[in-house]
Amino acid sequence: MTDYEYMTVERRGGVGVVTINRPEALNALNEQVAWEVTDALMAFDADHGIGCMVLAGGGRAFCAGADLKWIASEDFESAFLTDLGAYMDKIAELRKPVIAAVHGAALGAGTEIALMCDIVVADATAIFALPEVALGVIPGAGGPARLTRALGKAKAMYYVLSGATITAAEAERTLMITKVVEDGRHLEESIEIATRIANNPRLSVIAGKEAVNQQAETPLIPGLKLERRLFHGLFGTDDQREGMAAFAEKRKANFKKY
Repeated sequence: MTDYEYMTVERRGGVGVVTINRPEALNALNEQVAWEVTDALMAFDADHGIGCMVLAGGGRAFCAGADLKWIASEDFESAFLTDLGAYMDKIAELRKPVIAAVHGAALGAGTEIALMCDIVVADATAIFALPEVALGVIPGAGGPARLTRALGKAKAMYYVLSGATITAAEAERTLMITKVVEDGRHLEESIEIATRIANNPRLSVIAGKEAVNQQAETPLIPGLKLERRLFHGLFGTDDQREGMAAFAEKRKANFKKY
């Protein structure tokens, strides 16, 4: 297994556990973290000894979103040319199931990563949100597309346009996530579920996942492509530059008055 700077990986029998390990930044994504979490899950997906994966966050959070030091300097040209945000789509394309074990903040890209997973187990401390609108952009890693499929148009519209927080209890009630467990039991519960899945016949598990996804996500790809182009385009706006600068400088943003 590859040595990672920001990931820890371990095997629990037939379960592969990947833990984001950048606690000083609440596991915020930079380019390296985005590559490592995707690569680690892909490696387990290709491992014949693994039947299910668990993705967790070390420290106090699951993932606090994208690191602004990484993306604030993007413009439309660079975002479009590099297809910013697209690499992590590979998580949703894995053939074996992935369980997100969520505690603390799962904000922005953290919520989007959780939505890419097949099962989401959260403890009562977990909070979800897509706050990108306040930075002058929209979520660009599947947030609007997948949240709409999870919650329906009205709820998704509210959360995407307001950036409001979704508690673990609300996420479970609206079927956005699978279940809520007691504080601190998210990882243990996720590994128990993953072990149960990994003990089932491998081909039937893969086929079952494919069948559910086919019904749930068609036609997901056109929505994702439109969402990403809108995301890229917003890096060409004054509001994006002001929103991210204000966040980094810990001040109130002064957006354009149209």
